[in-house]
Amino acid sequence: MKCRFCSSIDSKVIDSRPSEDGSAIRRRRECIGCGRRFTTFERIEEVPIMVVKRDGRRELFEPDKIRNGVRKACEKRPISAETQNRMVDEISREVNNSLDAEISTVALGEMVMRKLKEVDEVAYVRFASVYREFKDTQTFMQELQRLLDEK
Repeated sequence: MKCRFCSSIDSKVIDSRPSEDGSAIRRRRECIGCGRRFTTFERIEEVPIMVVKRDGRRELFEPDKIRNGVRKACEKRPISAETQNRMVDEISREVNNSLDAEISTVALGEMVMRKLKEVDEVAYVRFASVYREFKDTQTFMQELQRLLDEK
C-alpha cells in the first residue's frame, strides 16, 4: 500500500478489524519509509449490475431508488424504517447474488411487490398501482380481488 505522506510502497499492518457495518476491513498501517501511520479500508469489489428499463435503456442498479419507492408505498403505514431498510437490503442482496450482469425492471418490481406483500397489503397495493400503471378503477379492483382470493 502506497504511503500517502512519502509515497513509499513499504508499509506494515499494525491493526486489522472489521468496519462498523461489517462491509469492509479497516487496517492501520505504518510506513516503513517515514514512520507515519495511516488507515486503509479493504472492500469486496462490486460488479456493477445494470437495470434494463422497459424501453430498452440501461441504468446502473441503485438500491436508493428501490428504497424511495418502498418508502413512498409505506408512507403513513405502521411499517418501521428498519423493516423498510431490511426489505431493500434483502432485494439488493438477491440482485447482487444473482450471477446476472443485468436485471429487468419487471423482475425488480416483482421482487419489491413480493416483499411488500409479505409485510403490508396496503403498501403492496400502493406500489402495484404505480408499478403496474393501473389505468382505471376496474384494474385496481381486479388486483384487490386477486389479493382477497389468495387469502
